[in-house]
Order: sequence, then structure tokens, then C-alpha cells
Amino acid sequence: MNKNNIKKKLSPQQCNELIKVLKTRFDKNLKRHKGFEWDKIQAKLEANPAKLWSLNAMEETGGEPDVVGFDKKTGEYIFYDCSPESPKERRSLCYDHDALEKRKEHKPADSAVNMAAEMGIELLTEEQYRELQQLGAFDTKTSSWVKTPADIRKLGGAVFCDRRYNTVFVYHNGAESYYAARGFRGLLRV
Repeated sequence: MNKNNIKKKLSPQQCNELIKVLKTRFDKNLKRHKGFEWDKIQAKLEANPAKLWSLNAMEETGGEPDVVGFDKKTGEYIFYDCSPESPKERRSLCYDHDALEKRKEHKPADSAVNMAAEMGIELLTEEQYRELQQLGAFDTKTSSWVKTPADIRKLGGAVFCDRRYNTVFVYHNGAESYYAARGFRGLLRV
């Protein structure tokens, strides 16, 4: 994502195109959202242009966002990145801004936490990552940073997950590390 070209509003045509993409994905993956009605989701999307902008950012960076839940307390639909592998345009990132600042040479372009904030989304937690894995096999060749507990981060570490051997694994690394096959998955509440 080019930070300099960010406009936080989509044109009516962009909104319509994105809604078509999301509806097609919704229809193809009904097991992710049994009992949900697309018309209600679309009404929420149309009433929240800033959320549409964030969903578009998720889409443009390869996240393939889809509805995976509904929060009865807040009345919000929950979208996760559902791309088979960690979103392509969100890889080779260290964990957060502090980690980015600590790198003296070979700095990555950005950090996962910075990019998520810029997109208006949150990193998945380990628990949410495990919930996603109940919906299919994700990150079988890549890995994804997840929201790291403060006590781990305070000590310089960060947490990431992947799926190998039909099992979800949780790992740690220095927060300043970055790899071509590691990105991050996000969520958005609408």
C-alpha cells in the first residue's frame, strides 16, 4: 500500500465493485457464515463508508476478506482475511514500530502493526487465528504475525502462527525479524 496515496473514501463505483466481490466470496463460502443474510451485511457495509475503505484495503493487499462471525453484543459483523496464504502485499514486515526503529540496516518497508492501523483493521489474536483455522486450511506455506501479548513484547519478542501437518503452530521470534513468507491477517468489525 502506498502511504502517500491513501484516500480514506471510495468512489460510488469502487464501493459497488467491492460489494460485488464480497457478495461473490460470501456466496462461494457459505460454510464460513451459516445462517447469515447477505442483505443485512450489505446494508451495514453501505452505511459505513470508512469500513468499506478498510475492507478495500484488505482486498487490495490480497487478504480476501469474508464474514466469519457476528457479535451479538455490538451488532457487528466480523470480517477476517480468508486468503489461503498470508496476504501477499502484507509480507516481509517486522512486528511493530518499535521493532522497525530498532533495525539499523536492511529495514523492511513497514511493520504489521503500523500497516494494520493504517488500514483501519486489527491483527488477529492467537485465539482468532485458531478460529479461522476451523473454517479451512490457511497458511500452509506461509505464516502470519498475530497480536502479541504485552509481556512477551516487552521482552523483545513477537508471536506468529501457521498451519503444518494439519495442526496450528504458535511460534516466537524477535519482533524486528521479517521474512518473505510471513505477513499478517487482520479483522474488521462492521
